[in-house]
Amino acid sequence: MARDKVSVGIIGFGTVGTGTARIMLENSSLIKKRTGIDFVLKRIADLDIKRDRGINVPENVLTTDANALINDPDIDIVVELMGGIRPAKDFILQAIKNKKHVVTANKALLATEGNEIFAEAENNGVEVGFEASVAGGIPIIKVLREGLVANNIVAVYGIINGTSNYILTKMTDEKVEFSEALKEAQRLGYAEADPTFDIEGIDTAHKLTILSSLAYGIPLLYNEVYKEGITNITAQDIEFASELGYKIKLLAITKLSDGGVEMRVHPTMIPNEYLISKVDGVFNAVYVEGDAVGATMYYGRGAGDMPTGSAVVADIVDIGKKIIRSQKSEVRSQKESSDFKIRKMEDVESKYYFRFSAMDQPGVLSKISGILGNYNISIASVIQKGRRIGGSVPLVVLTHGAREKDVLNAIREIDNLPVVSDKTLFIRVEGKEE
Repeated sequence: MARDKVSVGIIGFGTVGTGTARIMLENSSLIKKRTGIDFVLKRIADLDIKRDRGINVPENVLTTDANALINDPDIDIVVELMGGIRPAKDFILQAIKNKKHVVTANKALLATEGNEIFAEAENNGVEVGFEASVAGGIPIIKVLREGLVANNIVAVYGIINGTSNYILTKMTDEKVEFSEALKEAQRLGYAEADPTFDIEGIDTAHKLTILSSLAYGIPLLYNEVYKEGITNITAQDIEFASELGYKIKLLAITKLSDGGVEMRVHPTMIPNEYLISKVDGVFNAVYVEGDAVGATMYYGRGAGDMPTGSAVVADIVDIGKKIIRSQKSEVRSQKESSDFKIRKMEDVESKYYFRFSAMDQPGVLSKISGILGNYNISIASVIQKGRRIGGSVPLVVLTHGAREKDVLNAIREIDNLPVVSDKTLFIRVEGKEE
């Protein structure tokens, strides 16, 4: 008799674990109707199994012993939703050694320890599903692995951290400073009490590591990602950007450039007319350009119990189908990695926005532009607002394409000028040349 049942165990009964369990329990008939497979939620392991999560879970399903779940011979798929590096990594590796397939939403773990996990999965002939690790309910992993498999990926741009996007949206719409927008994000539950991972670009970098690996066949190289957060962005910069026709977003960027791969996360000015610049609040979007398909964009909720749970269950169903059909697991092989080198940030080329604090006196702009010219940095436009004789005023310059190393050297020299009173702020600019 043909097998038609797949048993699942979940480790971690927090926000995403609850959403995953809810979908599996409440939509079980729908999933079975569409797949012909009975997905059974056999065990949920968590240190706290007493707290009411608002869903009816049979009492014998809950356990505080994750190892009992991992070692249960009847469980086919182990779903890790506890987060963090340890003991999550140990649980996943043990499940793989037990020949169980794994599904995880743990982007930090995959970005930093994923090479070992994927190698172990390949050695044991099991699959690791990780759709929920990037952009919540947006199926961007499936897009890169399957939908665009016939394309050479030219570039990927992502707004993939809802907390930072909410803060920048509030600063833009309400003309408030960063600190006020952060407090509101924390009050609404969009930002943690310690928001460092979100506002410093770390969470975005974890996700970009995964996207870069899929797009270009490179190993997971989190330590090679350039990371810069949004804490230095001011309402004044957002206002100047708007006047120049741009919005500021925390952007994840990976693309081919001069035979290498760029991997960078930083505040970025994007032209107002670009669709991705219109992605506001806690929403996420990923723009992917392929050589055959051209430009595509994927938009939706990047976090939350149900959107992320939806992505987790999608992985469970995909793996379950392969189990039932006895298909060969499509484990991502590190042996097929490409030879692309990671470009150093100092070699990256971009357009730039500079905000100088310059003394309001004749000849200042010529001094600054002279130094920029010495480093092959060409000025596209200039804004100077207000007069303050004898004091400093903001002088805003938008450049044409320039090399990062030249920009850093030029700013260092400009900041030493007697007519410049404060450290220069700069923001990289993406978009077509004027």
